[in-house]
Amino acid sequence: MSNRDLKAYWKENLRYLVILLSIWFVASYVLGIFLAEPLNSVRIGGAKLGFWFAQQGSIYVFVALIFVYVSWMNKLDKKYGVEE
Repeated sequence: MSNRDLKAYWKENLRYLVILLSIWFVASYVLGIFLAEPLNSVRIGGAKLGFWFAQQGSIYVFVALIFVYVSWMNKLDKKYGVEE
């Protein structure tokens, strides 16, 4: 892998990380903490939505983001010819 390809690979990898961590931040902190009170007017499964995001929703989003990251990285590895 050339130095140029290596830099492009890591630049794209870091872009993926920023996108996914931003989504996780919104799901866990913004929805679970900052917007908990407005979201509590909605109920899901008997629990208030703000409470649900703080306790369960952010975990589900995090697990889903792990699978998205794996998928994106597999595609990125194939693109640059470094797949296993």
